[in-house]
Amino acid sequence: MTKKHIITIAGKLGSGKSSTSKMVASLLSYEHASTGDFMRRMAEERGIKLDELSKIAETDDSVDLTIDKYTKELGDKNNIVIDSRLGFYFIPDSFKVFLELDSDIAAERILEDKKSNPYRHNEAFGFNTKEEVMESINNRSLSERKRYKNLYEIEDITSHNNFDLVIDTSKMPLHEVAKKVIDEYYNWLKN
Repeated sequence: MTKKHIITIAGKLGSGKSSTSKMVASLLSYEHASTGDFMRRMAEERGIKLDELSKIAETDDSVDLTIDKYTKELGDKNNIVIDSRLGFYFIPDSFKVFLELDSDIAAERILEDKKSNPYRHNEAFGFNTKEEVMESINNRSLSERKRYKNLYEIEDITSHNNFDLVIDTSKMPLHEVAKKVIDEYYNWLKN
């Protein structure tokens, strides 16, 4: 398999996929893309919340197929970092990274991110407490798991076996996570 100059970053909700992918792209002078932001824009264009779009996607395959087409098109590029849950699946010749995180810490991070990230404002209704965020994380994860199993027969998108590198982001600050991704990416390209 030919290795592409593409890094796909997946991970649990709130694990820092967006922040990590943006920092890695910046440090490498690569383009950055996010399928999560793409889906948030889809929800915004429809005038609905992200959770509502996820629910619609459970019965309307066109939502996921649109996002997946976008992901596949990103895979035709080089020198790009892609924040995508299914990047590992659609771009198998990329360097595949998974960011792990405890759901308790994830909820705290998402609440904090809501203050500065305009896309987070269009997520879960009543998104003001840690418990509500945790419920939203659980609902979204269950929805995605169901959809990806039905569409692609992927049992578990969080299985570490799908990835070249797994990092627990609760144990490292963002700049260290980005540095580790870049170091391991260069090693992967050489081997």
